[in-house]
Amino acid sequence: MNTPTATLLVSCPDQKGLVAKIANFIYSNGGNIIYADQHTDFSANIFLTRIEWQLEGFNLPRDVIAPAFSAIAKPLNANWQLQFSDTIPRLSIWVTKQDHCLLDLLWRWQAKEIIAEIPLMISNHLNLKSIADQFGIDFYHLPITSDNKLEQEAQQLELLKKYQIDLVVLAKYMQILTPGIIDKFSQMINIHHSFLPAFAGANPYQRAHERGVKIIGATAHYVTADLDEGPIIEQDVVRVSHRDTVADLIRKGKDLERLVLARAVRLHLQNRVLVYGNRTVVFA
Repeated sequence: MNTPTATLLVSCPDQKGLVAKIANFIYSNGGNIIYADQHTDFSANIFLTRIEWQLEGFNLPRDVIAPAFSAIAKPLNANWQLQFSDTIPRLSIWVTKQDHCLLDLLWRWQAKEIIAEIPLMISNHLNLKSIADQFGIDFYHLPITSDNKLEQEAQQLELLKKYQIDLVVLAKYMQILTPGIIDKFSQMINIHHSFLPAFAGANPYQRAHERGVKIIGATAHYVTADLDEGPIIEQDVVRVSHRDTVADLIRKGKDLERLVLARAVRLHLQNRVLVYGNRTVVFA
């Protein structure tokens, strides 16, 4: 769509009239709704919705929309966020040595499948610096040991602030982040090498091969202080058989990791993911 839009993601305790109240806010101000979806989690008594409308012809200036909607959201005890389609998010990709997820993201970015700016890459190794140079991305090498981890995380936070980063993508960044950095910057997406919560930890494909599994998977999730237990955005699986070697499982697993991470990043950038508790609703 060529004309800019605004999107509201809202979650609040379920009650009557919620759809009407939110839609009427847009209608009464001259807005044309082009997308609306909702979900009610009856077990948690939570209503969740995504609603998008055209800004052309909308009576409220952009800087007035948030305070105006806040007056509606506050009595509903709602959590909400407002995004504009022509605001381009800024990403930082963190890597270690594996390049398959990194290259896939950069190819999609170059092909404009991922609409974002990617000004910053951080790694604890130098192996992938040439890729950053190839794509014109600033690369920072921050080696991490048990002795300097907190110091290096402080440097990472400074770089995120300097480059005005909105989202960090851990594209096979093989370091466990401390709660301190996650508390200060929570917008992080990680790709995990299994269909969580199975085979978490080291050597997943070797262990899966030893168990004779018939499917393997990949999971993209938001990062929290609880290792590999953040809200899940996207997952996928592929069938394997007794004929597959460990190398076959790794190859198929890498294919899944590329696809699942790209889907998750795209869904996040399109403002289609709403987190509540340790779960997500993903609006297609």
